[in-house]
Order: sequence, then structure tokens, then C-alpha cells
Amino acid sequence: MKSLLLLITILLLPAGASALEVFACEPEWASLVSELAGEDADVTIATTAFQDPHRLQAKPSLIAAIRKADLVVCTGADLEIGWLPLLLRRGGNPEIFMASDFVRKLEVPQVISRSQGDIHPQGNPHVHLDPRNIRRVAVALTEQLAAMDTKNAVDYNARLADFQERWSDALASWDQRVMSLAGLEVATHHRSFSYLANWIGLDIVATIESKPGIPPSGAQLASLLERLSVNPPVVVIRTPYENEKPSLWLNKRLSVPAIQLPYTISGNAAVTDLFTLFDETLRILEEHQT
Repeated sequence: MKSLLLLITILLLPAGASALEVFACEPEWASLVSELAGEDADVTIATTAFQDPHRLQAKPSLIAAIRKADLVVCTGADLEIGWLPLLLRRGGNPEIFMASDFVRKLEVPQVISRSQGDIHPQGNPHVHLDPRNIRRVAVALTEQLAAMDTKNAVDYNARLADFQERWSDALASWDQRVMSLAGLEVATHHRSFSYLANWIGLDIVATIESKPGIPPSGAQLASLLERLSVNPPVVVIRTPYENEKPSLWLNKRLSVPAIQLPYTISGNAAVTDLFTLFDETLRILEEHQT
């Protein structure tokens, strides 16, 4: 009889008593969901810092994860265009939140042509590397979470207030630090750091990929070397998932450091959340300023 009563009690529990199932395309958004949702959400992350978010195999495990998801949180702006639509077709019908919808995007092309390489029609999608964008996305994401899980809306908003206070304090400190980095001349492998450069004031003097998403040829590297030899950048930067060989090739011939910035959560051992992502990124750049 006790077992029967227990079963009835469980069946009569209100719908939505369990945590939201959230599928995050990238580690940065999984980290933000964790900040805002705490134990009210279980988060599955599709990619790591060492995987190119442009390209991902739609594995059965990811299909299974997206099928049980209540909410999908991704960058958008076509960053995941090569794999997310396939997952969504094979998955269920979750709510979808695209972080890039809530920020001003850089490098929006005036003309779209396949001859230009892997061009994103909506603009550069690597929006998370400007901490001011994180603050904007956090507000919109909290509204989404609270609308889907109304019984915990007060908790979501309380966590947002706490996060925003800590983020504002950190941003004030970061803004002081970046003053010494403004104007630092860098070369990048891909246009992965445009938002970071826009915030800090870095001067991106060259991009190794002459066309986005297309590996440089030997002739293109030689041409780039000739151009940069006149006025070499201070440093060549890349993400953990990008091929290191072109950067190291320039490193040897220009005698400038080729470094890997963390780019996202777990991009190196020191980066465990969004706060340490920017702490560590600035620390590495500060080590190479002249």
C-alpha cells in the first residue's frame, strides 16, 4: 500500500518538476547557462575548445541529446550551419536561442559570393569574445529561461542580477587592463578574434587565411610573408582548434611569437568559466606586448 501511495504521489507531481534539458552548441554558452540556471538546468555541450564550431559530425550521441532537449543555445549567424540543421531535423522540436541575435555583428558582407570563401551573410559569428556582448546575451537568455520555466523565474532573475554585478566588476577591471594593449599589431589565422580586437583596440594587420575557412596555399603564405616582413606584427594568434602550422611557419620566418589564445572555456587549463576566459586571454596578450 505504501508503494502504491508513493507511486501516486510521484505521478501527481506538477509537470516540469525536473530540470530543463539544455543543449549548448559551444562551451561559452554552456557556461553562461550554468551561471543563470544553476541546478535548474542540465546542460549538454556539443563541442569543445579543440573542435572547430564551424564543422562538427552529427554523431548519434548528439542526436540523442538534442531529442531530449527543451532548449538549444547556440551562437547562430550561421556558425553552426554545417551541422546544427541536420541535428534539428533528426531531433525533436526544442526551443532555439541564438546568442548572435542579441548583439551588433561585425563584418557583415555587402556582397555574398562562394568565391570569397566561407563567408557568413549575417556577419562575423564569433560574438562571445567581446565581454560586453556576454552581458547583453545574459539578459535575453534569462528571459528565455524564465519564460520556459516560470516556477523558477524568480531564481533565474536573481542569478542574473548576481552575474551582472560580478560581470560589471570584472569588466571594469578588464577595461583598465586593455588600455595598455590598444594598438597592439597582431596577425590571426582566421577572423576568430574580430570582436576581441574591437573591444581591446587590437590592430589586426593580417589574416593567414586569404579567404575565410580555406587553408592558405604556399604561394599565399609567401606573399603574406613578403608583405609582413616590412613591418612584422607583434604576435600571431590562433585558437586551440586551428592548424598551428601556418602560424609556426610565420613565427620562424618573422621571428615573432605564434601563440594560442584560449578562445573558449577549457581552451587551456586555467580557463574554467567565462571570467577566467577573459582573465587568461588578457594575461597572455600582456605577456607579449612591447
